[in-house]
Amino acid sequence: MATNQTCRGERPFAPTTTKYHRRSIRLKGYDYSQKGVYFIIVCAHKQQCLFGDIVNGKTHLNKYGRIVKEQWLLSSEVRSEIELDVFVIMPNHFHGIVIISNTNTVGANGRSPLQMKPRSLSSLMAGFKSSVTSRINHWRNMPSVPVWQRSYYEHIIRSEDELNSIREYIINNPLH
Repeated sequence: MATNQTCRGERPFAPTTTKYHRRSIRLKGYDYSQKGVYFIIVCAHKQQCLFGDIVNGKTHLNKYGRIVKEQWLLSSEVRSEIELDVFVIMPNHFHGIVIISNTNTVGANGRSPLQMKPRSLSSLMAGFKSSVTSRINHWRNMPSVPVWQRSYYEHIIRSEDELNSIREYIINNPLH
């Protein structure tokens, strides 16, 4: 049975007089390509349960969830500047810890209208989300249908205690 999980860390739109503009949730002035440890959350479009189910406190991935897992693991193979730590794929979102450890190597960086910095967290996330969307939409035979919500939540992990606490949260997430 699928659980109706909500995604933590979602930020609201900030309205202006005629249009809605997303507020940036990034730390102003912070260089997300520098060495560091980051906790990320990416939510499925409209929080749809696309990736599997939770049964008895364990995640059971469907074919789309297996695509998410495969592409996440592939990320560290094509981007030598990152290491992956613990992660979990939930029915409608993804939690993971990323370590940017070697910024002197050449990494993957696709073209983006956002002018992302190569070998940065945003470059990693754009590539990951794009590859997952492409593969899932190929399976669904539904080109151009969103798989993910815009953007993602990130948190800079600044201590070993915080890292261990977040690891525990990620590992135990399916139980909750």
